[in-house]
Order: sequence, then C-alpha cells, then structure tokens
Amino acid sequence: MKIFLDSVGCRLNISEIEQTARLMQVAGWDIVFSPEEADLILINTCSVTAKAGADSRQKIRQANRRSNAPIMVTGCWSTLSPEDAAELPGVAAVIPNRDKDSLVEHLLQASRPTTADVQTWLQANQPARLRTRSFVKVQDGCNNRCAYCVTTLARGASRSMPIESILADIHAAEREGVQEVVLSGVHLGMWGRDLSPDENLTTLLRRLLARTAVPRIHLSSLEPWEIPEGLFDLWENPRLVRHVHMPLQSGSADTLRRMGRQVTPSRFEQLAADIRARIPGLALTTDLIAGFPGETASHHRESVAFLRRLDFAGGHVFPYSERPGTAAASLPNPVHHAERKARAAELRKVIVDSSRSFREAFTGTVQSVLIIQSKHGRLQGLTPNEIRVYTDGPEHLVNTIQRVELRVQVKSGFEGPILPPIENSRA
Repeated sequence: MKIFLDSVGCRLNISEIEQTARLMQVAGWDIVFSPEEADLILINTCSVTAKAGADSRQKIRQANRRSNAPIMVTGCWSTLSPEDAAELPGVAAVIPNRDKDSLVEHLLQASRPTTADVQTWLQANQPARLRTRSFVKVQDGCNNRCAYCVTTLARGASRSMPIESILADIHAAEREGVQEVVLSGVHLGMWGRDLSPDENLTTLLRRLLARTAVPRIHLSSLEPWEIPEGLFDLWENPRLVRHVHMPLQSGSADTLRRMGRQVTPSRFEQLAADIRARIPGLALTTDLIAGFPGETASHHRESVAFLRRLDFAGGHVFPYSERPGTAAASLPNPVHHAERKARAAELRKVIVDSSRSFREAFTGTVQSVLIIQSKHGRLQGLTPNEIRVYTDGPEHLVNTIQRVELRVQVKSGFEGPILPPIENSRA
C-alpha cells in the first residue's frame, strides 16, 4: 500500500506527520510524495486562524482533484468542524485529535510498531527522503485559556510524551542522518508537569544532551510564564540552537490582560534581558496579534513602542481572527478588519527593521551553517541562531555543516562563501 501524507500549520503537526510516516514504513507501507501515486491520503489540518482552516480545506480539495484515493483527515480544524470535513469531496474518514495517537493502529488494523521494530527497520533500510531536520513531538494540549485560541478546544489538556518515547524518536532521526531535531509541542514549558514524579523541560534537555548525539537540538516555542529554573544555563552546550521563540501577542498590558495571557510587558522585557544575557548571539523571536477586540489606537501604539524597544530578531504578526467557541469571539468593541490589517502591517515593518538590525551585527563573521537544501542552483542553510544563509556549492553538501563567511546581507539573510575546514593543529 502507498500512502501520501501532508500537513497544514505548526511544527507540532509536522512532527505528527513525520512520526506517522516512520511507523507506516516500519509496517510495510510505502510513503509517496504526490497524491497521484497514493492508495490512501492522510492530511493533518490546522485551525489556529481562519486562514489556516481555509488552507486545510484547500489542501483536501487539491488532493481530491489530483487523486481518486480515499482521504483521511485529522488535526485541529477537522476536530473542531468534523461535519464540514466529512462533507468535502474524497474524504473517507475524520479522525479527531483525541484518537490521533492511535491513528497508525487505525490505518494498519493492527498493533502499533514498537520502538524495537522501528530501530530494527532503520538498521536495514534507508529513509524515504533525505532530511536535515526532524520535528519531534514531546508535548501536546494546553491548560491555559487564552481568549482568542482554539487549541484547548481542539487538543485538550496538556500531556507529556514519556522520555523513552522522545529518545526513541531522536535516535530514529539520528539513524536517518538528521542533523537537527526540533522539540515540538503546544506548550513545551509544560513538559513533565503531568508525569509522576514531576519532571520539567530543564531535566528533559539535560537527558537529551547526555543520551543523544544529534548535532543540534532546537526548541520550537516557549511561553514566558512556563520557563523552568535553570533552563537557559544549559545553553553553555553549543548543541542547543541559539534561537528562542517566545510569544508576546501584544505590548499593551491592558490587551494582554483581556487576552488572558499570564504575562505583563514589564515581566516579558525582564525575561528577554535575562535570556539574552545568558545566551550570547541569541535570536529572540515572537508572535503578535493586531486588532484584538477592544484594542484602541493607544494600545496599538504601546505595542509598536514595545516592539521597537525589545528589538526582536524576527517574528510573526497576525491580524486578529475570530475563532468560534473562544471567549474573544463575543467580546465587545471589535476592531474593523481594515484597521486590523493596517496595524499588522505597521507591526511587521518594525519586525523587519529589527530583524535586519540583528543580522547586521553578524556581517563578516564565520558561522557553522547547516545546509538544509539546494534550490535554484544555490545552497541554503541556517546558522546556529537561525540566520538564513545562501551560498554556492555542490548539492552533496546538503545535510552537512559547513563554515560560511556571512559576507553580504540580503533581504532574508546573508550571502557568503563556504570556507575550508580548520585543520587540527599539532602541538
């Protein structure tokens, strides 16, 4: 049997699709890379914004137009709107998020392959496609109640993946030659708090650094109120990617309070200063929502000023999107859609300027760059703090780490040449 897997949305969705692909291969299925080749199609959907829901529906319709294979859908959008998902052409089954962990058993009509099965298969087989980075799910669900967010509705309460399961996924990625693992979850900082005895993200990272060999370990996102003690002391180890994504959502204290966020601008600023002091060269990025209900022009100006002061290395800005079932959907004083877009554009301009300023400090430096792809005849890679680099070189350098001089800043990163490796000197 041949299966085509696709995903919309966050890194957690990507990690779930990657795990499904690995388990299906172990069970004897072939992973194909176009719907036309497939006997079955599985699509993992997203509902974080109205656009993400629309993208999910479009992805399903496109797959149906390209193939007669039955389509199974799972993920947040189809969990929240199962009837709408079931009515789309070609959809044969809708698997809610609560049943996602048993998705592979449902597809196989048999027991889920064990960790030993996975390791045995990897010893005897090559992966279906070369990957430089692997997204590993370590946590799912959310206990917070941010007024704008449907994640709790779609994914339920926070729950942690067992340490041995996480290690097995990373060891599988290592066998596939992956150079970087991205630890993914809805709320990474909640990892371990539901386990017995209590664990936390600091202890998890210590174990991963001690028991794995993958060159780079990367955290996908951290909420500012969930950071355990001692976490950033671990960045003395160069294997940890010097990029921290910490969602803010607004620079206005009043807006944050109405959003249900458990942080204030002053606390966020203090935390950002502490992290930067502990991790030299850190790229600190964030998320922002423009035009939340009740956000006044004054609140927006506070956000703009806060962004300029924090000088983020990058970020994502979204116009507020009403999500049915959330508290914010019924809040008074909505901001007009055109004004939301205008405010989002202004916030993005600040992010673009600060991102360029952050990169400027690295002009002329030599960085260890993970080459992630060859595109349009050029190699693309990432520095240890997620600066994108474009360079020339043969395609076989993809999935290797090269010394690159960051010579010329371009719109989204740097261009520069690959330098020879440093030869070990003899005493």
